[in-house]
Amino acid sequence: MSGRYGPGDVRFFDRIARVYATVMPSAPTSSLKDAFVVADRPIERVLDIGGGTGRAATGLRTLGIDAVVVDTSIAMLRHADSDGHPVVVGDARRLPIATNEVDAAVIVDALHHIPTPERALTEIARVISPGGIVIIQEFDPTSILGRALVWGEHQIGFSSTFWTPAELCDELDSIKMTSNLVDDGFEYIVVGRVK
Repeated sequence: MSGRYGPGDVRFFDRIARVYATVMPSAPTSSLKDAFVVADRPIERVLDIGGGTGRAATGLRTLGIDAVVVDTSIAMLRHADSDGHPVVVGDARRLPIATNEVDAAVIVDALHHIPTPERALTEIARVISPGGIVIIQEFDPTSILGRALVWGEHQIGFSSTFWTPAELCDELDSIKMTSNLVDDGFEYIVVGRVK
């Protein structure tokens, strides 16, 4: 199903970038910090995929981790750039990054906005070196709040695809990763380690 905003809901985020940058706080880092221990290599080169204004990258800074923000919304990236984050205009399904180039990627509250998320996850696995990780923070569509979020996003025209933690773990396991559920609940975290 294609939402009224187009692939990845980019036009919507282009329109609300200024408001989003003002009202959305940086992503909480306590659960993300716990997720990095799954890596089997030093973590130095990190991508914030679908990072928009740099919410996750700003949170990661408090952990001493600098991340490159990757997004298709140029308006959102302008805010990340103005906050001092390195930015790359790029689609998660066709990353402008060499194979095995990074140690980790984070996707915070964004995977559900990416069209063909299976393709995006395969592409993200391609750019992460063996032993590196992808940390995905998403919303469980089977929880009460998750069902409300799914309904709300579809009502405003998003073509969001939500996965349960088990579905996301199965998908990561199918694309040369070992999955780990790090945090459960309405907003859960799954980590995939590249084999």
